[in-house]
Amino acid sequence: MSADMVIVRKEGLYCVPGQFYIDPWRPVERAVITHAHGDHARGGHQHYLTAAPGVNVMKSRLGPINITGLAYGEQVVHNGVTVSLHPAGHVLGSAQVRMEYRGEVWVASGDYKVEADRTCTPFEPVRCDTFITESTFGLPIYRWQPEQQIFDDVNEWWAANAAQGRASVLLGYSFGKAQRLLSGLDPANGPIICHGAVQTLNQVYRDEGVWLPSTVMVADVPKSEISRSIVLAPPSAAGSPWIKRFGDYSDAFASGWMQLRGARRRRGVDRGFVLSDHADWPGLLEAISATGAQRVIVTHGSIAVLVRWLQAQGLQASGFDTEYGDDEAEDASAPALPAVEGAEHA
Repeated sequence: MSADMVIVRKEGLYCVPGQFYIDPWRPVERAVITHAHGDHARGGHQHYLTAAPGVNVMKSRLGPINITGLAYGEQVVHNGVTVSLHPAGHVLGSAQVRMEYRGEVWVASGDYKVEADRTCTPFEPVRCDTFITESTFGLPIYRWQPEQQIFDDVNEWWAANAAQGRASVLLGYSFGKAQRLLSGLDPANGPIICHGAVQTLNQVYRDEGVWLPSTVMVADVPKSEISRSIVLAPPSAAGSPWIKRFGDYSDAFASGWMQLRGARRRRGVDRGFVLSDHADWPGLLEAISATGAQRVIVTHGSIAVLVRWLQAQGLQASGFDTEYGDDEAEDASAPALPAVEGAEHA
């Protein structure tokens, strides 16, 4: 092709020959959605296409919409462009968009992580000529510990609090992060209480066949059991009247940003657990390399750093100016995350 297959318009990323948008931030006729986080899946589009496991998540967050679900790997042809969706490993239903036109292949990854978890289909590298990647944690300082190690730390913290008669309040984004945390909790420690925003998404996950430990609403727990419980809640619950019913509790925040010095202090919590649904620096490099792409376009996060590193490796690299960003802005009362470019639902 003499021209780029995907460009940026005021509405969002646009597949020129296919005449459709990918995760557009303004209303369009046809939108292919990589996942249901609010900075990628917005209301107002005439028709949505997303991975089949994510259809009910989309409906739960956007209400009645005209949406089609595509099985992972299934192909459809639109205006001569062959489109298929492939697992991104980010959250339930997350997908990379593969587009093939006249022998050239582009892949738009949305958000992704390379470490498998219990709550979504693992990331699948897709060979392509041009790869559009995020870089939320596109700095060499970001290197995640194995998931199980974080879960062990959370359960140990919970058990220690319970032994002291204090509830454990664990804050994390209500879609994706909360369910991943839930999948690693040990119910033997005590009741698992969920905020309503989390509980709603838990049910969507269960309906899709994802196993999660049993959870309850706070009204269903005897007061005598509150001190043994762990509470999963979105950041907006911090300091709210709802959370005060847990009395003398210990709180923690789960995010990749907790690796930053001072992030826990800014959040004003007792503990910070470094757990992200995005790829760390080695994960980004691993994913990009696995595509075999000679051209890489970076959409959000530490764009300049990743672009420079890729160029130094001999790849053609550049950035796209997008409106993807802070998904936790949906939690309007949440305290600000560290002032780092691209801070979001990490």
